Amino acid sequence: MIGTDDLPIRDELRGMSPYGAPQLDVPVRLNTNENPYPLPEELVARIAERVSEAARTLNRYPDRDAVILRTELARYLTRTTGHEVGPREVWAANGSNEILQQLLQAFGGPGRTAFGVEPSYSMHALIARGTGTGWISGPRREDFTIDTAGAVEMIAERRPHVVFICSPNNPTGTAVDAGTVLALYEAAQAARGGRGALVVIDEAYAEFSHRPSLLPLIEDRPLLVLSRTMSKAFGAAGLRLGYLAAHPAVVDAVQLVRLPYHLSAVTQATALAALEHTDTLLGYVGRLKDERDRIVAELTGMGYEVTPSDANFVQFGRFEGEGGARAVWQRLLDRGVLVRDNGVPGRLRVTTGTPAENDAFLAAMRELTPITAGTPAGTPAKENHR
Repeated sequence: MIGTDDLPIRDELRGMSPYGAPQLDVPVRLNTNENPYPLPEELVARIAERVSEAARTLNRYPDRDAVILRTELARYLTRTTGHEVGPREVWAANGSNEILQQLLQAFGGPGRTAFGVEPSYSMHALIARGTGTGWISGPRREDFTIDTAGAVEMIAERRPHVVFICSPNNPTGTAVDAGTVLALYEAAQAARGGRGALVVIDEAYAEFSHRPSLLPLIEDRPLLVLSRTMSKAFGAAGLRLGYLAAHPAVVDAVQLVRLPYHLSAVTQATALAALEHTDTLLGYVGRLKDERDRIVAELTGMGYEVTPSDANFVQFGRFEGEGGARAVWQRLLDRGVLVRDNGVPGRLRVTTGTPAENDAFLAAMRELTPITAGTPAGTPAKENHR
């Protein structure tokens, strides 16, 4: 039986596992940070209209540079952040993962390194390795905020070519303040000297945050990039549309490595339809923020240790004793509720769902792990670990 490691693949890929989360058929699936609300019917109809128009010219290649889409994305960012962005400062691709890959293809690669503060979005490290870029893991504090002084020290010592900052951070939900971003940016530029280092702010969950976007920080910082997605706030995970905002020179650099006609006409048409319904879709975001805060309050009331969240998910724990977090994950699954075991010791992550889905999750938590006298906060009672 031949396996992957028997093939002549690159050495740094041997023994690795592909990114993925369980896709199980359960009543309540809260493990992949999807928006639980289907697109409204009027948007579905508008998508059909735009795709029908695009279908008439599918014998031709799509707009290679997606100019109309980039113009509308720039308008969306300007409107929602208050910071003016033009289409030459925006680039779009198939999900924010392709954006990150293109950035690493252009600014990383063999002989270069990327730096991230973990636990964080695991694709940062995976895409780095996939592009032949070395990976450096930096420190967080016990509360999952970035150890700024420690990160600055590591950047000065290791001199990475690319730095990733995830805000709100996945899987913890913690946001990063502007001061920390600026400290890491300045450290990265000083460490590399010359042409400096690229710093990428991954804002996939920005619309769910209590804090304003970090987008204004790109002003006069040509090596600071902001990455976004339409998968979360727009409820369009199946669309696969990500985008970045940065200095036009960075956009030009990314186009050196993008595949020809990488963004299909159908994808562009669908994304443009979604952008026409921004107000409706952001209304769903408001509901999800309220539900997220309810989950935080109720889990805290049960005695769990809950990481403050600015995203559409909540990290909670601590689960110790027999089986730890994995055992609790399985017991929730046995009750028809799928959450995410992201490998953070003693913790799980739950996506904010509809009120009914959240009710089911919270009911399962009450049934599964009642806090009893003498049990440390956030630790399931012993009788539930049989």
